[in-house]
Amino acid sequence: MNIPFTTEEFFQVFEVYNSAIWPAHVVAYLLGVAAIVCAFSKSALSDRLASASLAAFWIWIGVFYHILHFATVNRVAYVFGLLFVLQGVVFLIFGLIYQRLSFQVTRTVTFGAGACLIIYALVVYQFLGIVAGHDWPRIPIFGVAPCPMVIFTFGLLLWAVKPVPFFIYIIPLLWALVGTSAAISLGVPQDYGLTVSGFLYVVLAIIARLKHKSTGESRRSHI
Repeated sequence: MNIPFTTEEFFQVFEVYNSAIWPAHVVAYLLGVAAIVCAFSKSALSDRLASASLAAFWIWIGVFYHILHFATVNRVAYVFGLLFVLQGVVFLIFGLIYQRLSFQVTRTVTFGAGACLIIYALVVYQFLGIVAGHDWPRIPIFGVAPCPMVIFTFGLLLWAVKPVPFFIYIIPLLWALVGTSAAISLGVPQDYGLTVSGFLYVVLAIIARLKHKSTGESRRSHI
């Protein structure tokens, strides 16, 4: 992948960005935990709040990271920013307003996989960054950086009760491809989790959709 900026410029953007928005990182972690708590709660309001949290993350990153900071070294970031804002609007419309997303705690492989991705995004991602030598403030942080947010999004969507429409996760999938390609060139090993999360989500989403379809046909056959 041909990258129009150096590794030093990439991490320098994070240095400026993290310094400028502190202590938004603390708020982001609190919001992430709140989204998890909402996903565990059995109410329509909690489902809406979880979707609203995802929307807030995506819109923030689109505007404050991509457009206002990353675009200083990569003009394509304006496109990235618009896509992230669009993804946030999708969560607002279909999750908050129309309530097309509902979450539930289950004893399934899918739920367990989602939990692993969420833990990775919240904890393991930052630890691997430190091990790789990316010290504060030159490090991507959960909630305010795109890659851990995409992994977290896949994890939360795996907790959805019903199969998630394809248009809801197409942008996260696209970023998983972009982020993984860049990670190899820039030396950001924690971003390899994007590949795992994207692949895992697609496989489990297909299985869930086929199972849901099979269950629906089985019920109709008994009517």
